Amino acid sequence: MRTRRVKLEGRYIYHCMSRVIQRQFVLGDEEKEYFRKLMRRCEGFCGVRIVTYAILDNHWHILVEVPVHTPLGERAFLERMRWLYTAEYMDEVRAQWRQWRKQGNEKLVVRDQARYQARMGDVSEFMKVLKQRFTQWYNRREDRKGTLWEGRFKSVLVQGKGHPLVTMAAYIDLNAVRAGIVEDPKAYRWCGYGEALGGGQLARKGLAVVTRSFGHGSEWRVVSRVYCRVLFGAGEESGHDEHGRPLDRGFSKKKVAKVLAKNGELSQFELLRCRVRYFSDGMVLGSKGFVNEVFEAYRGKAFHTKRKEGARAMKGGDWAGLCTARDLRQAPIQVVE
Repeated sequence: MRTRRVKLEGRYIYHCMSRVIQRQFVLGDEEKEYFRKLMRRCEGFCGVRIVTYAILDNHWHILVEVPVHTPLGERAFLERMRWLYTAEYMDEVRAQWRQWRKQGNEKLVVRDQARYQARMGDVSEFMKVLKQRFTQWYNRREDRKGTLWEGRFKSVLVQGKGHPLVTMAAYIDLNAVRAGIVEDPKAYRWCGYGEALGGGQLARKGLAVVTRSFGHGSEWRVVSRVYCRVLFGAGEESGHDEHGRPLDRGFSKKKVAKVLAKNGELSQFELLRCRVRYFSDGMVLGSKGFVNEVFEAYRGKAFHTKRKEGARAMKGGDWAGLCTARDLRQAPIQVVE
């Protein structure tokens, strides 16, 4: 049975991810760059904010902030439209509105605008537009048909401040490090951190959402310094050979088991370098109180009525009290052998 997606009204942050069908490695440099630019256009149209992201060879992660919904005036509405539609298309839309108004049919204008505005300020619509538009572009170029993505996208509702938010952001920006593509996330141009260090203003504003959430300012010099400590402050690469190259991209199951068997715990940095399913399959991520609040709002919808409490403590290390709404059946830590 398909799991009901957790979406709340108001300002919330979601970790969204999707994979290429059959997990094919089709996202090369050109595809990643087009996806990044399209993602920014969809961001402008939908009125959401990309906090950070990572685009890999066969999947991607986006941490997206959805604002409180507010009705748009016509001028602001048209500015949003320009992010996604061509000037020619916009001329046709405005011409149609003028014609309806000359005929005294203002209701048709309002109805048409409402049709577009329904796609704004909603995480599902943002993802739908992004995935559909990329698929159309890719299929035309490759002369193929059909879906490009493996089912519907996954989403985890993230508590939008403090430790839960910064942990999720770091997990996403370290994707290329865990995959062994780069040794430092700033060297990867298709992630939020790499784009921000390259001068991307939207990427910098996105990371400022993270640093502001635990009391720091929005100036880029402050944001870059604080977020760099977040990414690397908890530890270094695990082991190096005689040439100084890291021995481990992640951690083997044997190594994890050995550490835990000695009652030791992996550092958060080490845990973030593993592939941790809580970040994509946990449904809701945050403090115990936040998860239980969402659980109560969705009791009987996304959760069984007999379930008494929503929060499940994250396992496999010291997560500083982080909880999720889903107690995973499989081991939470997955690694590439």
